[in-house]
Amino acid sequence: MRPPPSPQFLRLRGRRFSYLDFGGPGPTLLTLHGHFGRGNGYAPLAAALAGRYRVLAPDLRGHGLSENGGTFTPEEYVADTAALLHALDLTPAAVLGHSMGGALAFLLAARHPERVPALVVADMTVKNQPPETPPALDLTDWPRRAPSREALRQAVEARGIPDASPFLDSAHLFPDGWGFLFDQADLTASQSALTGDLSAAWLRSAGPPALLLRAEHSFLLTRATARWMAAARPGTELRELPACGHWLHTDDPDGFAAAVAGFLDGRRTGPGPGPAQ
Repeated sequence: MRPPPSPQFLRLRGRRFSYLDFGGPGPTLLTLHGHFGRGNGYAPLAAALAGRYRVLAPDLRGHGLSENGGTFTPEEYVADTAALLHALDLTPAAVLGHSMGGALAFLLAARHPERVPALVVADMTVKNQPPETPPALDLTDWPRRAPSREALRQAVEARGIPDASPFLDSAHLFPDGWGFLFDQADLTASQSALTGDLSAAWLRSAGPPALLLRAEHSFLLTRATARWMAAARPGTELRELPACGHWLHTDDPDGFAAAVAGFLDGRRTGPGPGPAQ
C-alpha cells in the first residue's frame, strides 16, 4: 500500500484544519473518524478504492494535526465538515463515518441533504447513553507524556484499556516525550456533548440511501438497535461484519472496504466513472 499523501492545511471558521486528499478520479467520499482518531486511519480504504473514488480524510477539530481548543458540540463538528466541502468545492459527496464520525455523517445528511447523496455509518448507535452504551471514556489520569511510544501504550492499557492500538494513531513525539495529539479535556467535553438519544436526527437524515455497518463484537451498537435503525429509516441497508470489534475498519480492512465499495458502486455519488466491472 502506498503511504498516505502529505497533510494539507486550510483555515475554516477561524480554525486551522488538516486533511488528507488521496486524489484520483471518481466521485468524492468524505470519511470522518471517531473520537481519538485521525484521517490517516482511512488510508487502507483509500487504497482499496483508488481509481474509483476520491477519498478525503480530514482530522476533525481537536484531533490529529487540526487545531485544539474551543467548543466540541456535534453542531460545531457538522459546521466544520460542511465548510470543508464548500471550501474545496467537493459537493455532492458521499459521507462515511465511524463511531462519532458516523453520528456526524447522519447529522450532516439531516441538515444538508443536498450535499450527501449516499451515507455509510460504521458502528455508531443512536442510543448513545447508558445503559445502552458504556459511559464516556475517563481520560483524567491518562499520561500527558511518556518516554516512548510503547511506554505510552502500556500506560493507557494499565488504566483498563485492553488494547491501546486504536489510540496510537494519535501518538506523537513532542520535545518533552511521547503524548497524544488530542487534548484530554477537549475530548472529555466532546464525548459528553455527543451523549444522548440521536434517534430523531437519524430519522431526519432519511433521503439518501444508507449503509449501516455493525461489528459483530461491538460494545457500542447492539444488534437490536442496529435492526431498529435499519427498519425505521427508509433506504437503509444493514450489514454485520463478523469477528470484528468496534474498530471494524482496522479489524477487517478488506471486508470493510468490500462492503463500502459494494454499496457505493451501486449508486452514483457525483461526477466520475461508474461502478467497477
